[in-house]
Amino acid sequence: MWKRNKKKEKESKPLEVKELSIHDIRKAVHAFADAKSADVPLSVIIKDDLTLDYELLAPHLQALPDQPFYMSRETYELFEEKDYELAKEIDRVQQAVDAYMKQTGEPPVIDHDPYKRINYYKLERLYLLPERPKRDFYLTNEEFMITYKKPK
Repeated sequence: MWKRNKKKEKESKPLEVKELSIHDIRKAVHAFADAKSADVPLSVIIKDDLTLDYELLAPHLQALPDQPFYMSRETYELFEEKDYELAKEIDRVQQAVDAYMKQTGEPPVIDHDPYKRINYYKLERLYLLPERPKRDFYLTNEEFMITYKKPK
């Protein structure tokens, strides 16, 4: 039994590194999500540094990307290397919003703002946000998730 597994490992060819777009990665993530069992969370493909586990995505990618891609653990949004700080920031703000809503029962948005912009003062007042983001985040209508894209 053990020899067979070792033999399979030796037979598998290392994946080549090639240029893959964020669209290619997104398609692989969707294929992985469709193929995984229902009791396995999608977050298993996200490493601690928010990079993706390409070994799990390998059957869907057939290659390794030549640049890193990142995924938010909170919103499952995919980011390129240039947006790594945004990926980390969106996770911090989403966690703060979730904690605020758990404590107060209401969303931390600016009063009477038609775009539902997140009120950082409300989050800071409860010590939920260690540092104020430089960009605005908005509350969506989908399960109180946030986005950095201003609603239309």
